[in-house]
Amino acid sequence: MVVEAGQSLLGLARPRLPLLVSLETTELIALNAWIAWKVSGRLLRPLDGVSAELSRIDFAHLGAGISVPRSAQEITRLSRTINQALGRVQRAKEELEDVARRQRQFASDVAHELRTPIAGLRVQLEAAQQDPAGVPLPELLETTLVQVDRLETVTDDILCLARLPNCAPAEWRQVDLAALVKAELAQRTDRRPVRLRITHGAIVTAVPSQIGRLLTNLLNNAQRHTRRVVCVEVRVDPAAVEIAVSDDGPGIPEADRERVFQRFTRLDDARRLDSLGTGLGLAIARDIAKAHQGTLSVEESTAGGARFVLRLPRVRQPETG
Repeated sequence: MVVEAGQSLLGLARPRLPLLVSLETTELIALNAWIAWKVSGRLLRPLDGVSAELSRIDFAHLGAGISVPRSAQEITRLSRTINQALGRVQRAKEELEDVARRQRQFASDVAHELRTPIAGLRVQLEAAQQDPAGVPLPELLETTLVQVDRLETVTDDILCLARLPNCAPAEWRQVDLAALVKAELAQRTDRRPVRLRITHGAIVTAVPSQIGRLLTNLLNNAQRHTRRVVCVEVRVDPAAVEIAVSDDGPGIPEADRERVFQRFTRLDDARRLDSLGTGLGLAIARDIAKAHQGTLSVEESTAGGARFVLRLPRVRQPETG
């Protein structure tokens, strides 16, 4: 009888055991799901905040960035990376705005410089048209050719500025600046004598035509302002080659020594000495120096005038026995 009772109890327990296991498994799954939901919610809450801030960010204020939460290291690193990326975008945006501003200013300056000779041509031609007999033809041709020369000079200088960054690699070569200076001076017919001081071994990597244009602009400027003599020096140090062009003229006030390199800037002495100048010569010279990883600055010369100093990286030549 006892055996039969045990067997009957086992028979009753067998169908309930899977049910209990199923219930416990369901409870464990539900508990794990709840824990995962709570944990993921806690982890994703800062990420939701980052996403919300990114959706509200203003392109005009990229530098403000987003807040950096401290609760989750992964989200903190992500926020810092996003802020670094936003900072780079902000700097690129500011650089583009500065380039656009300078381009607009340059276009305005070019239009102003071109408008003056064009207006002069119009006045002269209209006067000749109204009174053909009252304006001698040789005089008309001479005055109009002066304005055409100015237009041509401005156009050439603008084209030079546009071509500076676009030199083909084949145009770059090792150049002996001492030889280049000698060749440039040999073909000039200046009104004032030029005193030359040269150190040999002045080798640089450059575009010869551009360095020649730079030197021409500096010599023209010195000849325009000097009283007696112009001095050209070529010096070498272990890291750089230096060309200095000095005059004994009135010099440049310290407050204007950086301004003279701005495009279309002409001081009173320059306007008085050369009414047809464009104000682009020194700007072109500095742009050429920058394109060659060099510098161009101005200081006071020992004679009291201006001393323009060009420094370019030196190419060291292998020593020979």
